[in-house]
Amino acid sequence: MEKESRIFVAGHNGMVGSAIVRSLERNGYYNLILRSHAELDLTNQEATENFFKEQNPDYVFLAAAKVGGIHANNSYPADFIMENMLIECNIIKSSYKNGVKKLLFLGSSCIYPKTCPQPIKEEYLLTGSLEPTNEAYALAKISGFKMCQAYNKQYGTKYICAMPASLYGIKDTFDIYNSHVIPSMIIKIHRAKLDNSPFVELWGTGTPLREFLYVDDLADACFCLMQTYEGNDFVNIGSESEISINELAITIKKVIGYNGDILFDTSKPDGTPRRVLHNSKIKETGWRPKINIEEGIKREYQYYLDYILS
Repeated sequence: MEKESRIFVAGHNGMVGSAIVRSLERNGYYNLILRSHAELDLTNQEATENFFKEQNPDYVFLAAAKVGGIHANNSYPADFIMENMLIECNIIKSSYKNGVKKLLFLGSSCIYPKTCPQPIKEEYLLTGSLEPTNEAYALAKISGFKMCQAYNKQYGTKYICAMPASLYGIKDTFDIYNSHVIPSMIIKIHRAKLDNSPFVELWGTGTPLREFLYVDDLADACFCLMQTYEGNDFVNIGSESEISINELAITIKKVIGYNGDILFDTSKPDGTPRRVLHNSKIKETGWRPKINIEEGIKREYQYYLDYILS
């Protein structure tokens, strides 16, 4: 990418898209094309095609998506598969028709089978059944990746794909029912502290292992891939640091300064028992994560206090 390149960041108001914008600006890229959902509905094919014709972007970061936690994914599967596939189809097709030089598609580590060898290598995709609670979202993301591969094969495009670990950070979604695990825990534990509650009850057993990646680390990895990578296989992006859900809750409890107990409702689902990504491909670029889990949670909690509660 040249400094003057026209770069469309789809989903720039979201957690991932806004981090990509920050990374591009830090690296001196100024000619960014940004549209809110109110300005451009990416599920609308005609609107998306007209936008690409008018703006003629050189590069595209496809970070727009409908996202949510276990409850949201399990409750609204039709919305998750339909909206995400419409966004992917419209942007990828319009990118091809309008000569976009390179596109980066953001997937998710939930695309992998519920049980597979760990750390998870890219080639484990489609070797087993998906986690049922987020199957619709995972299938949409798998379809987006396969679509990029198909366009590369048939038309010689340069569409690359990144599969990040579970993300958190600034502009995360804070909703007690529809959030991912970290913001959901922050809400519950913060409220318990304010109410002087003796305990907080969380879903599952607390035993599943997860790998969390701070969103600005992901954005820097995406920038690096857009500059250096042209392979047809997708690339895992993780922190290579595992933590159990129970340990995560204890860390959030420490950051917030809550003194009550953490209890788990074992009648509720755990999701995938373990998920940590194999990182050899992204490490070949020289990229490394910089923000550890406690520091990242401190930043996210401060964002919650300053922007969500204020």
